[in-house]
Amino acid sequence: MAQFADRRFLILLITLIVASPAAAEPLPLSVRSPDGRLAVFFELKSNPQPYLAGVRAYYRVTYMGKTLLKDSPLGLDFLGAPPLESGLVLMGSNREAHDSVWTDEFGTEREVRDHYNQLTVPLRERGASGRRLDLIFRAYDGAVAFRYRLPEQDGFREFTLSSEDTGFYFAGPAQVFALDLGGFTTPYESEFRPEALDAIKPTSTIGLPLLVHTSAGPWLALTEADLDDFAGMYVSTARGVPNALAGKLSPLPERSDSAVIGATPKDSPWRVLLVAEDPVGLIQASPVIVSLNPPSKISDTSWIKPGKSAWDWWSGSYASGVDFKPGMNTATMEHYVDFAAAAHLQYMLIDAGWSPGDDILHPVAAIDMPGILAHARDKGVRVLLWLHWTAVKKQMDEAFPLYESWGVAGVKVDFMNRDDQEMVNFYKRVLEKAAEHHLVVDFHGAFKPTGLRRTYPNQLTREGVMGMEYSKWSTRVTPVHDVTLPFTRFLAGPADYTPGCFHNATHAEFKPEHVQPMCQGTRAHQLAMYVDFFSPLAMLSDYPEDYVGQPGLEFLEKVPTVWDETRALAGEPGKFVVIARRKGDTWYVGAMTNWDSRDLDVPLGFLGAGSYDAQIFADGPQAETDATSLDVRTERLEARGRLSLHLASGGGYAAIITPAK
Repeated sequence: MAQFADRRFLILLITLIVASPAAAEPLPLSVRSPDGRLAVFFELKSNPQPYLAGVRAYYRVTYMGKTLLKDSPLGLDFLGAPPLESGLVLMGSNREAHDSVWTDEFGTEREVRDHYNQLTVPLRERGASGRRLDLIFRAYDGAVAFRYRLPEQDGFREFTLSSEDTGFYFAGPAQVFALDLGGFTTPYESEFRPEALDAIKPTSTIGLPLLVHTSAGPWLALTEADLDDFAGMYVSTARGVPNALAGKLSPLPERSDSAVIGATPKDSPWRVLLVAEDPVGLIQASPVIVSLNPPSKISDTSWIKPGKSAWDWWSGSYASGVDFKPGMNTATMEHYVDFAAAAHLQYMLIDAGWSPGDDILHPVAAIDMPGILAHARDKGVRVLLWLHWTAVKKQMDEAFPLYESWGVAGVKVDFMNRDDQEMVNFYKRVLEKAAEHHLVVDFHGAFKPTGLRRTYPNQLTREGVMGMEYSKWSTRVTPVHDVTLPFTRFLAGPADYTPGCFHNATHAEFKPEHVQPMCQGTRAHQLAMYVDFFSPLAMLSDYPEDYVGQPGLEFLEKVPTVWDETRALAGEPGKFVVIARRKGDTWYVGAMTNWDSRDLDVPLGFLGAGSYDAQIFADGPQAETDATSLDVRTERLEARGRLSLHLASGGGYAAIITPAK
């Protein structure tokens, strides 16, 4: 019996030693990616000016031994309470390794590997209050992420977070592609402009993702994941610190001193750094953002259908060769439904104007909704309805079950233009209520994605991008903008850019038009968007007659919107991009260039062994002067060969590659 008691004591002693504060593990603590290239270091230390005085929490990041981020501060500021950033004591550490695979039926990689090493650092504040804070660091191959955790604790329950004192202090000068939004109430619709890091001002409001080319060589993209019951984050330069950025949280409406109202336990979103030797490597690493979110809360996802949609808004009240007056009326909507069926599209989106004002329970007199829906059912086409978010907020509980009873497949919710805590929670309520009634969702006037689609896969897409609609009233959506987006906005997740314009124009020919609008760049450039841009719900934006009988429609009929595998093959932000994506045994290749024509030589190593047949949609011989010029041809390819591409000014290239029979 005594021997048994001694053994129990020995087991208890060993357990206590393993779980005890990490006195045996001196600072700095660190965690490395599974491949050993990326490392995150944590330390409590005092740094000289321009750092704040006192012992504080810092992290730094290295890649292949090169310092990317030097000591960068961590901390939280509270309204009516002292900040939680100094006077902290290390209480131990916990490490874990994780390696699993989950299936993403609605993404760019069907089998997503979630492989990381994690370090948790529990801290306690000195003094009587003794507030506790955990810092959680993860290192992936190609990314690092960290978050704050406020554990449940006596004496620290409810709180109001006024700001987050997270810094991103780069080791040297850097070049960035910055989305300067000018404020927190924004639909994220602007250019990602190339500039020096130090050109960003402390008063700037820079949206994420932020693309950074570090002086050390590697590329980095800064964004966030798992934004839930929290405020969205932006960055600006840190005052008085060179080459440094500071996080900024979107404040609650009419409460500039308050960003998050909550109670412990509480997790912040993940602060994510994608890291690669070149910019295309960031595209390969981007599924990490989705993996950092909780698994699906929808047990049966069989009713969620990705696909392509006809869309009535882009062309305005335009038609040709029809026997009805085009506009928001039954005949026009049924005409779009007929086109969707003929072109093998899964959806028809009825945009703004189908309902009166903020009443989303009744259609206007010109719309026979039961008739349109019956016609769509007969044609095998699902119908989506546009909604203003304020009406959704008021009438969601009535509208969504009503739409389910009508047979509507989903909704497009528009004009939120905010990402404060209240609006972030609104998105989640919409998705939960929509899932109850088997509705898919497209958010417009939206903030960037943060991976919520993993938890609620009925969110097929969202806008949060300066998309093709800007061509109706401006010259801002250019091929330069297009070839920047895969390295910036699309790193965060899908975007409803609304491609598919067949009124293609050269730089000299283009002019904004509200009715029957043009787009800048070639026909092949538009086709390539369906590969280079990712959206499980993709529009065919033009009027039906603009597609019928036109070269290139065949590609739009065939191209999928979700993928089994993605390979970013080549590219440079603002210059060009080449991406290959696989669905089943078929590969699709998309290439786009800026206003510079270029020749590219792309190795075909991503193909399996053997011979392949390629159906190619390339810039035609007149594409430099006639942007609609398209060369459609077939070629035999070998897996060990190369693909030779010629892209005209503002041009593109799209291909469907299948195993030879």
